[in-house]
Amino acid sequence: MPKTTWGRKETIIWPQNRPIYTYAAIFLALTLTVVFVFGWVRLFTRPLQWFYAPVYARTSVFGSFSRTHRSEYRMLFLTGHGLKPGPVMNGDVVHGKTPEPGSRIIIPLALSTTALQRGNDLLFRGPVRSYVDARLHEYLKAAVFEGRDVSAILKPPLLCGAGLFLVLLPFAVTLDVKRQKALKYGRRLKGPQRLTPQAFNRLVKGKGIGFKTDDMKDMLRIPARAEAQHMQIIGDTGAGKSAMLFQVLRQVRGRGDSAIVYDPAREFVKRFYDPSRGDVILNPLDKRCPYWGPAEELRSRSEAKALAASLFQPPQDRKGEFFIESPQKIFAFLMAYGPTPDELVQWMSNPDEIDRRLKGTEHAHLIDPRAHQQRAGVLGSLGLVADSLRLLPKREEGNGAWTATEWAEKRQGWVFITSLPAEREALRPLQSLWIDWLVLRLLNEPTKDQKRVWFVIDELASLQKLPQLHTAITEGRKGQNPVVLGFQGKAQLEYLYGHLAEVMLSQPATSVWLTTKEPNAGEWVSKFIGKVEIERLRETHFDGTRAGHNFTIERQVEPLVLESEISGLPDLHAFMKYQNYVTYFSFPYFDMPEVAKPFELRERKDDKLPYDPITLRSSRPETELKQEPEAPAPAPEPNEPVASEAIQPELSAVPTDHEEQNVITHG
Repeated sequence: MPKTTWGRKETIIWPQNRPIYTYAAIFLALTLTVVFVFGWVRLFTRPLQWFYAPVYARTSVFGSFSRTHRSEYRMLFLTGHGLKPGPVMNGDVVHGKTPEPGSRIIIPLALSTTALQRGNDLLFRGPVRSYVDARLHEYLKAAVFEGRDVSAILKPPLLCGAGLFLVLLPFAVTLDVKRQKALKYGRRLKGPQRLTPQAFNRLVKGKGIGFKTDDMKDMLRIPARAEAQHMQIIGDTGAGKSAMLFQVLRQVRGRGDSAIVYDPAREFVKRFYDPSRGDVILNPLDKRCPYWGPAEELRSRSEAKALAASLFQPPQDRKGEFFIESPQKIFAFLMAYGPTPDELVQWMSNPDEIDRRLKGTEHAHLIDPRAHQQRAGVLGSLGLVADSLRLLPKREEGNGAWTATEWAEKRQGWVFITSLPAEREALRPLQSLWIDWLVLRLLNEPTKDQKRVWFVIDELASLQKLPQLHTAITEGRKGQNPVVLGFQGKAQLEYLYGHLAEVMLSQPATSVWLTTKEPNAGEWVSKFIGKVEIERLRETHFDGTRAGHNFTIERQVEPLVLESEISGLPDLHAFMKYQNYVTYFSFPYFDMPEVAKPFELRERKDDKLPYDPITLRSSRPETELKQEPEAPAPAPEPNEPVASEAIQPELSAVPTDHEEQNVITHG
C-alpha cells in the first residue's frame, strides 16, 4: 500500500504525533550556533588562536575530567637558516596558506613580516606527540589565548544561539499546538475561519470603524472601505447593542462626520446632543423640535408619491392593499396644494373638504359616497396620519424650521429622532417618513464639501416599513453613507419586510451577533456565519504493532459556530463576521456622561384634559366610582335602609286567581 501525504488519499500512515516544529527550532538553533561560533572565532580572534581553537577546546574538555589524561597532538613550529625550531607565537603568523613540507596538507597560516625579519622562513607542524591535556591547556591559555578560557571566548556566539532559539521557540510551539489540534479535531479545508481578535486584525488589516475589546489594547477594526457597505448589530435587549452603538457614535463624533440617530429609548440624545454643533431633535412633543411641513420637502410633483408611500405603510409586507394605496394617492394629490400640517389635519377631519378637492379627478371614486364601507375605510386610514400630523408644532411654536431636503445638502449637525413610549405609536408614521426621506435625499454620491452621514438606527423593528431603507442598503453604497442597523432578531424584520428581509440582512458587509433567545434565531445566525469543511483521520487498530494500524480520512461539513453558542452568549460578548473571517470577543460598557436632557416637554393647548384627573375622583359621588359586580351584600350607606328593610318586591300586591282561591280555602 503506497504511503502518501496526509490528507490526499483515503488510506495513509498516521503522521508523527510529536512536536516536530519544536524539534526543527532546536536543530536550526544548534546549526546556526555552530555557524556563529565558527564566524566569531574566525573574525574576532587572532590567526594562531583560530588555528589552535579545536585543540584548546579538546584539552579543556579532557583536562577537566582528568588531570593526567594524555592525547596526541601536532604542534606548530617555525625555523630559519641557522635558527633552532621554536613554537609559534601570536605575532609570528597571519592568515594565509603554507604548504606543509613533505605532504599535500595546507597550513591555513603564513609567516608574518616580523617573523621573516627575524630570519624565519619555514612554518611546519611537528611530529605527533603525546601531551598531558591539562598541562597543554594551561600552556595554550597563557601563551596563545592570553589567559582567556574557552567559555569566555565562546560566550558571545553561544548567547546569540540561545537568543535565536528563544525567538524561534514561541513560533514553533504555536505551530505544534495548531498541528496537534488538527490531528485531534481535524483541519479546515474550506469555509470561514474562526480567529482571535489579534489574528482578525492581522489578516483584515482594518483602518475603519472599530470596537474596543477586553482581549487586546488595539481596537478590533474593519477596513475603511467596508464602512460604506453597512453594518448590522443583532441581539436581545440588554445584550450590549447600545454599548456597541456608543462606540460607533464616539468615533463618528471624533471624525467630525454627521449622523442621523433613531433613538427610541433616548439613550443617545442625552449623551451626544450638542446644540452648538447645529443638532436637531425630531420629536413633536419635545420643545426643542423645529417646525416641519411635508409640503416643504417636495421639489416636484412626482416626489409626492414617494412621500405618501413612506407615510402610509401596511403593518406587514402586504402589497396592493386598497386601504393603503388609496390614502397614498389622495395624500399625494393633496400635497400639490402646498398645505401646512394644520391645513392637512383640517382637510382630513372634514370629508366634505376632501370631496370638494377631489371632485372631478381620477381619485374621486376612491371615496365615492355611494360606497359607504370603502369610503369609511379610506377616510379612516387618512385619519390615522392626521393624528400624527396634529402633534407637529406650528411655525411660531417650533425651534426654528427644518427640512430633510435642505439638511441633506448642508449636512450640518446631527439629527436625533426620539419618542416617548406612550406616544410612539402615534409618532411612528412621522418617524418613518423622516428617516425614509433622509435616506432618499442622501442616496446620491456626496460632493467634496459634504460630510459623510452615518445612519444609526436602534430598534429598527419599532418603525414601520421604510421603503427607501431597502434601496439604501442594497443600492446606496455609492452614497458613501454607512448604515448601522440594530434590532433583536430576524423575525421582527420578516414581519415588516417579508421576503425582502432576507435580502436586507445579507447585504451588510459586517455583521455582529450578540445573544438572542428568539426561536430559530440561533440556527439562522449559525447558517449565516457559514459551514466549514473539516478533514479528520480515523484510526483502526488490528494488533499492537504500527503495521496493524489503518487510518482513513473523513471529510465533514459542519457549522463553524453552533446555534447553542449564540443563544448561550453572555452579555457584552459577540461574534463578528467580515467576509470569511469570524472572531469572538468581549467588550466593555462605556458609561458616558449625560450632556443634555433626554426630553423637554412642549406645552400644547390641545393636549390638556378638560378635567383635573386628581380631583375628579373626589368631586364625583362615591356610588358612581364603585363598580363591584357580583359583590356579596354590599354594606349600606348611613342614610340607606339595611338589607332587611330594603325595598322588596310586593308578591301579594296583585294576587292571581289561584292564590286568591288558596286564601279562601285555607281561611
